[in-house]
Amino acid sequence: MENLLEVKNLQFSFRTYGGVVKAVRDVSFEVRPGEILGIVGESGCGKSVTSQCLMRLNPEPPGFFEGGEILYKGKDVLKMNKKELRQFRGKEISYIFQDPMTSLNPTMRIGKQIEEVFVGRKGMSAAEKKAKALEILKMVGISDGERRYKQYPHELSGGMKQRVMIAIALVGSPSIVIADEPTTSLDVTIEAQILDVLKNLQKTLGTSIILITHDLGVIAKLCDRVLVMYGGKIVERGSVDEIFYDTAHPYTKGLMHSIAKLDTAKGHKLQPIEGTPPDLFAPPKGCPFAARCEYCMEICKDMPPQTYELSKEHETCCWLQHEYAPDTDMRRKVTEKGEV
Repeated sequence: MENLLEVKNLQFSFRTYGGVVKAVRDVSFEVRPGEILGIVGESGCGKSVTSQCLMRLNPEPPGFFEGGEILYKGKDVLKMNKKELRQFRGKEISYIFQDPMTSLNPTMRIGKQIEEVFVGRKGMSAAEKKAKALEILKMVGISDGERRYKQYPHELSGGMKQRVMIAIALVGSPSIVIADEPTTSLDVTIEAQILDVLKNLQKTLGTSIILITHDLGVIAKLCDRVLVMYGGKIVERGSVDEIFYDTAHPYTKGLMHSIAKLDTAKGHKLQPIEGTPPDLFAPPKGCPFAARCEYCMEICKDMPPQTYELSKEHETCCWLQHEYAPDTDMRRKVTEKGEV
């Protein structure tokens, strides 16, 4: 099965008054047709910057690509000119932003905002655009589309605004939709509805979804595969079952232990991950997680870990998988894949 998107050794940084922030450091992954790929990690680990790189949405300058390739159906996004990018965004890959309150234009009616995707595309009459907008509103679960079409954003609830954001992302029939924490500002019942909308759309339209979140419950409910990011790097990747039931990186283990489970006893204290994420002005030369890791060895501070292959899908970047490492609960049977 051909990959829709391949990211190879991506490096993206920002120039600031304080120096250069190395936000994305040598990230590689692929997106397959019709899958939901989760990217998980705490705030500041590089999830959103990585996903915005895929559509060149990060401002350049102050941001700049230090290296790597982003191949969409074999074509490098980094080599596209402005005209090609305009055709590419929304039509091939589209983006659902984190906060619908600030992402919608308060001065424009909902219908017009959905139809904006078609601006500059020839061969569509106004009636066809409206019909497409109404069809997509119905698809994302907005009833009474005619009325909603004429309304302004302030007349809609938070959940409705988020559905409109999904409608805008889908109206151009893209192959990939990037959903950046799409349920952050919503309450739990609305969150469940929005996740169901995304799951149903992926099933009916066959769209691939990249879901960015720090919520492991959302990952468990929706995703096929997961990338765990920390300090601008991918530290573990695998199928959902492998990440949850065969965790092979101390950071992923820390994320698991920091959430409440159904069988968590009343009064039981959750285990936070002590410390703070690394300073990406001067990234650590060894493993980015070394300073916070309970298993840290001397080599972890000095050398970036190699990538170890635990199965066809499951990989981790951790020295604990080395044959000379001490035997801990993190040890797995591995095939060495070579240096990252």
